[in-house]
Amino acid sequence: MLTVITTPIFYAVIVLTFFYISEYYPNKHFDQKQWFANKDERYEYSENIIESKILAGKTKAQVRQILGDEGNNDKDNDWYYDLGYRPEFANIDPDNLEITFKNGKVTAVIQNKR
Repeated sequence: MLTVITTPIFYAVIVLTFFYISEYYPNKHFDQKQWFANKDERYEYSENIIESKILAGKTKAQVRQILGDEGNNDKDNDWYYDLGYRPEFANIDPDNLEITFKNGKVTAVIQNKR
């Protein structure tokens, strides 16, 4: 009887552990050198960029100096930076960092999870 009860629980724990491991990724402090070197793993820095507000109030030129030039146009008020594919079960779309400007200064930074 004990086996009948514990076996499904055991299998559920194994499946949940698999999903947790497959979706885990570290949230690292922003490192400009690594940002430029590992474009496919930028998602590891996005949370720190957003929470630390390192871009808050920056001009477009300052953002370009910090995050680089991804082909964003100075005339646009929304800039996008590719973050790569965040580890997630069945994730087939890359994430991006969206930076919104108003009057030439950063007013919002969000991560678009697709």
